[in-house]
Parts: sequence; structure tokens; C-alpha cells
Amino acid sequence: MSAQAKTTEPTVVNGINVDDLFALIETVRSDPAKGGTDWRVATTWQGQARSRAEIESYGIGGKKVPRRFAIDIDEPLELGGSNSFANPQEHLIAALNACMTVGYVAQCAVRGITLESLVIETDGKIDLRGFLGIDPAVPAGYENLNYTVRIKGNGTKAQFAEVHDAVMATSPNFYNVSRPVTLKPTL
Repeated sequence: MSAQAKTTEPTVVNGINVDDLFALIETVRSDPAKGGTDWRVATTWQGQARSRAEIESYGIGGKKVPRRFAIDIDEPLELGGSNSFANPQEHLIAALNACMTVGYVAQCAVRGITLESLVIETDGKIDLRGFLGIDPAVPAGYENLNYTVRIKGNGTKAQFAEVHDAVMATSPNFYNVSRPVTLKPTL
């Protein structure tokens, strides 16, 4: 009988390969340039209030990684659209929730917490007087967003509170939505 190298299965918790995640953390820790990412979306008007956002690639650690996606966007009938797709505000909230979802799943995975369910519900109000330019004193967007996380798994309340704090500290979209981000427009 010949000696063969023993292979081990990766550690997977909540569908996340924790071994790969820890390897990424160590790679970025030892070479910070490997942690740089670049994101780009091109959005094209499609008629009426419809637009299509297209993604062709992203960059990580100085490398371009192809990935092709299209996201169709519209407005409700009452806001001049055809109600064919979710509107920009719904996409913004969906992107916030999706980013935090990844955070909760990964934070639980690295702690060995197996999830049974996770739902994030977010809502906010926008006064159309700002968006429509009726009253310059009225903000054009959200003044606040409220979200509720419903999480269930084999973690304790204290562990889930720790995960919650970690997600708020590390989620890129929580950061992007909760703080001013400098926009540099060019026309």
C-alpha cells in the first residue's frame, strides 16, 4: 500500500468556506495591497424612467476579474415610471441589506455559529418636496433608515450582539450609507 497525501475537506459554515476566508484575511494582513478592490457600474438610460446598470468586472489586489451582470431599474407609475422593476431607493436598501447579510453570515461562520434563518427589514421615508425641488429646506433623500435584524441559530444572545456590533463596524454598505461619502462628479 502506497502512502498518499491525506486531503481534508474545507471548513464550511453557513455556506462560507471559512478556511478560504481566514486565508484571505492573512493574505491581506501580510500584503495590504492585496486588499484593494475597485468597483465600477455603468448605467444607461433605457427610456421613460428605466435604466440598466451593467457590471463587466471588478478589481482585487490589482487584478481585473471579469463578471457580467445587468440590473434593470425603474420607477413606480406614480413617479413617472412603468413599474417594471424596483426603483433606485429599493436597490439602495436592497444593497445595504445584502451587504449586511453577507456580514452576518460570515461573522457567524468564523465564530462557528450555524444559522437557521436571517432576515433584515429596512425602511425609510423620503419627502417628495425635496426630490421635486418644491422646498429647498426639505432633504432630497432619507434622513434616517430603520432596520431590524431577525437572526436565529445556535449562537447565544451575547454572541449575536457581538456579531451585530462587528457587522456595523465592518460592512462596507453600512459604512457608505451611514456616513458622508465624497462624490466627485464630472460632466
